[in-house]
Amino acid sequence: MAAGLGANPEIKARTADGRVLADAPVDLAGRSFHEAALAAIVDILDQATEGAPVVGVGHRIVHGGSRHVASTKIDDALVSELTDLAPLAPLHQPHNLAGVAASRRLFPAAVQVACFDTAFHRTQDKLNDCYALPRRFYEEGIRRYGFHGLSYSYVIRELARLDAPAARGRVVIAHLGNGASMCALRGGRAVATTMGFSPLDGLAMGTRTGRIDPSVVFYLARQGMALDAIEDILYRQSGLKGLSGLTSDMRTLEAAGTPEAEEAIGYFVQTIRRELGGLAADLGGLEMLVFTGGIGENSWRIRERAAETLDWLGIRLDRRLNRQGAPVVSIPRSRVTVRVVPTNEEAYIAGEVVRFLPAAEARIAS
Repeated sequence: MAAGLGANPEIKARTADGRVLADAPVDLAGRSFHEAALAAIVDILDQATEGAPVVGVGHRIVHGGSRHVASTKIDDALVSELTDLAPLAPLHQPHNLAGVAASRRLFPAAVQVACFDTAFHRTQDKLNDCYALPRRFYEEGIRRYGFHGLSYSYVIRELARLDAPAARGRVVIAHLGNGASMCALRGGRAVATTMGFSPLDGLAMGTRTGRIDPSVVFYLARQGMALDAIEDILYRQSGLKGLSGLTSDMRTLEAAGTPEAEEAIGYFVQTIRRELGGLAADLGGLEMLVFTGGIGENSWRIRERAAETLDWLGIRLDRRLNRQGAPVVSIPRSRVTVRVVPTNEEAYIAGEVVRFLPAAEARIAS
């Protein structure tokens, strides 16, 4: 894992059995953060795989626009297209593309594959894809793209393995982490999601506001605040961090016990309940709720608080199983089954890369 890119980069790597391969700062040596981090990873891979070549690289690309409905091989034209989408995901897209650029330089012979967070949501119908704006804006690309699609793709695949009939039913997946969203699925396909035009919409998040009246932006601008400053507040200074005045880390907030921390948690939970009701309405009912993501998988308190007033929807948790982090945390007679399914976006991306490799290389990679 490479962490601290843009500030104090470091590499942490372990084998499957827990043996530490690396835990040290990255030597930039005049290179970009991403290129230096990748070079360090290559050194570790060379030692661990005895010099086996890198034949494919998968990239999480947050924004694929309206055209890309599946993963695709990367070329110069695609990079240019994705660069133009950067204003729609300013916290993510530039960093995603920096990784692409560094990887293409370091592995020029490898197959490079872009895996889009937005692609999963392209099955939404027009009413869940558009805003009530003049029609020309939809054609110009102002629409509800949705995000966290790689996580949803992995989780619904896992759910199909665990409980195939349920995976084909009416399901809501709650991806709760520093970035948070929820998605309604029917037949394993996206019907509606909480994020919209950008990853700012929907649930309150670690540092992002979630849903907000656009007039707040107008007001702040008319008070003399620059657009860049407003964007910084909405994306980086709000959410759990802004409400608590402490941090975006849910673990720290749960331990803090201050009124402000409790209020931040309460607001976060309230947005989950409110959005769940709307998504269930879109589906015409609900048969399964799935928690995933760092908070969804690990915080029994958030799961418990989110479900505590949802008897009307048929959700009833087993508190003992929930606090144990069991795979199924609802009671047997709950009309809605509640599951905890760990996500693994990296595994999903790796599987996508294998699809693009020549047959012989794909067999080895698998």
